[in-house]
Amino acid sequence: MRVWYNRTFSSIYNAMTLIRQHDRAGRYHLLYTAGSRTVAAGAAHAFEPEPPLKGDEYLEWCLDFCQRRDIGIFVPHREAALVSAARERFAAVGTRVMAVASADVLALLHDKERFYATVDLPMAPPPETVPFTTAAQFDAGHASLRAKYPQLCVKPSKSVYGLGFALLDEERSSAQILMAGDQYQIGLDDFRNGLQGLGEFRTMLLMEFLEGLEYSVDCLADNGRLVCAVPRRKLLKPGAGQVIDPQPVILEAVTRLAAAYGLNAVFNVQFRVSSGRMRLLEINPRMSGGVGMACMAGPALPWLALAGFDRGYEHLEIPEVRAGMRVGEWQHAVELEGAQ
Repeated sequence: MRVWYNRTFSSIYNAMTLIRQHDRAGRYHLLYTAGSRTVAAGAAHAFEPEPPLKGDEYLEWCLDFCQRRDIGIFVPHREAALVSAARERFAAVGTRVMAVASADVLALLHDKERFYATVDLPMAPPPETVPFTTAAQFDAGHASLRAKYPQLCVKPSKSVYGLGFALLDEERSSAQILMAGDQYQIGLDDFRNGLQGLGEFRTMLLMEFLEGLEYSVDCLADNGRLVCAVPRRKLLKPGAGQVIDPQPVILEAVTRLAAAYGLNAVFNVQFRVSSGRMRLLEINPRMSGGVGMACMAGPALPWLALAGFDRGYEHLEIPEVRAGMRVGEWQHAVELEGAQ
């Protein structure tokens, strides 16, 4: 069976490598497409370049690609919401779409302002948040939240990889922060002055800063039913790795989230501790960059997702998660095929 993964983040290399290691019967032929040949292409059985299309034009190309290449299962990442909404069209050409969620839910998860407003998670609530699109809204929100919390931060409502996140420093200027080499911080006065010159801008979030340890949870679900979850606790010391730490509160939270949003296949949930309490940061409707570390603890999540979607999870044996295991990643050089 031909299985297609379209352009996505670098974790796809680990995902396809794991699938090929566990597919002892050779049932699946993996195709990978991207704008150009990358390291990930070496983990697939075959690679093809994607055209520089967007939106509906890209969707039509996907449908044609599935028909021409006889794709049995399509695992979308790029334009996943469009593909998810067109599942019936893909089914008509013989392709099943393994999407993390419906198109509406995917759009919701990518917009933290809207997503936070829907979360019902008493054991791990999201941070208190005020959206703002003008300097005046920021000032009003700051006055309200700063009266409750010692530190505040900002980030875009729509973003990936933490781009745009900054802790608001009330004592130093941005120049002082830069000279000190401190990342993800910005001077409060400089930030406020900059906003005043922007007029109206894209939705930003002003939030209480969650100061504690961070947890990244790689999850596998079957249409709202959590199959397994591997929580990784990030250690503070650089290079120390991460610890597999399946705390009951985390497992309960991801079980509820999977059910509430009808999640499917592999996705990632981020938590952070604040004042001794677990708090939800976000749901990433895709494989995380650290999914390879999670899989070292037992369950090969990308393989289980593909095999379970294809033949049903009742036929699978889900390995027990090795709690307490310390994991890490190390980069190594590889030779890429083809001259550029």
